[in-house]
Amino acid sequence: MGTLKLAMTDAPACGYEHVFVTVTKIRVHQSATATESDAGWSELAIEPQRVDLLGLTNGVLQELGTLPLAAGNYQQIRLVLADNPSNPTPAQPLSNALVLSGSGNEVPLRTPSGQQSGFKLKANFDVVGGQVADMVLDFDACKSVVRAGNSGNYNLKPVVSVIKRLTTAIVGYVNPALASSVVVSTRDPDNNLRATVPDAVSGKFVLAYLPENTNYTVVVAGKDLTTAAITGVPVSLAAGTTTLNSALQPIPLVASPSAIVSGVVTNASSLPLTEAAVSVQQMLSTGQKLDVAWMPVDPLSAAYSLSLPLAAPLRAPYVATGPMLFAADTASAGKYDVWASALGYSTQSTPPAVTLTTADSITSLNLILEP
Repeated sequence: MGTLKLAMTDAPACGYEHVFVTVTKIRVHQSATATESDAGWSELAIEPQRVDLLGLTNGVLQELGTLPLAAGNYQQIRLVLADNPSNPTPAQPLSNALVLSGSGNEVPLRTPSGQQSGFKLKANFDVVGGQVADMVLDFDACKSVVRAGNSGNYNLKPVVSVIKRLTTAIVGYVNPALASSVVVSTRDPDNNLRATVPDAVSGKFVLAYLPENTNYTVVVAGKDLTTAAITGVPVSLAAGTTTLNSALQPIPLVASPSAIVSGVVTNASSLPLTEAAVSVQQMLSTGQKLDVAWMPVDPLSAAYSLSLPLAAPLRAPYVATGPMLFAADTASAGKYDVWASALGYSTQSTPPAVTLTTADSITSLNLILEP
């Protein structure tokens, strides 16, 4: 036997002051295709505790507990959530809810299948006899909360990465006045998107639990702001933390005119793919791909709409000592690739490339996916 140790952290949310979830149970299986009724599940019961995911950014963790497991490889985790009370009160608040920025009011999060079968998460980790597999559930509230058209309802469709808890991090600073307007991200060696938001007071951000790699690209992106990228950032277990800059020399973020790309994601039969997500990347002249924006489509119409900067991204190579020197990558200005993804679909048959040149314009780009 070995032991699975679990904690939860969060990537950034979009336009919310709070996103609350209450996990009551975690189920683990060695098969990625096991159904809820199959044999072979191991289960970790959790004392229900309402957690604000937005308090878990920049590497902050909520410990979930430990579970003895037989040695082997595990490929599926299911999160089982508490039910929302039918008549919430201050003493018994909503188990799963959000607060829109500036509203102060809790809105119920609809969690289809969250209480019965649980939300299915892809995993791939090994439990070794006599050892602890220390894992983190990296919950992306931005992608997980989906507004259902103009109904006023919000659905929770968790987007969670199961990652190792490593003693590594990339740390940097942006201007605190702009901290609430940006998202900081990178891609790990397995091409998983890792993202966080800077602290609103200090401007500090932490991209934590990253596998060793000598060539990370850190991206700072926000609405109506020029995207900034730092290339060639090294991460190692020996060094632990890689510091990009100091609070006295924040990563430059300057205003940029923007344009909108919008459309609908469908299959080849023109049926809306309401479970899809859309992401936008920009390629630097040196070959690195920058994640500029992403969102789930509307769960009723499969529509999306993203605002993208027209100004050329600012690029700087990582420097271990001394200030980083940013320069505009003019060859990349306004050029983006727009990608859709959905479970069971592997190919996008519509070209992703768009070139934006006019401020406040709207470019229509419907995306078609095929199995």
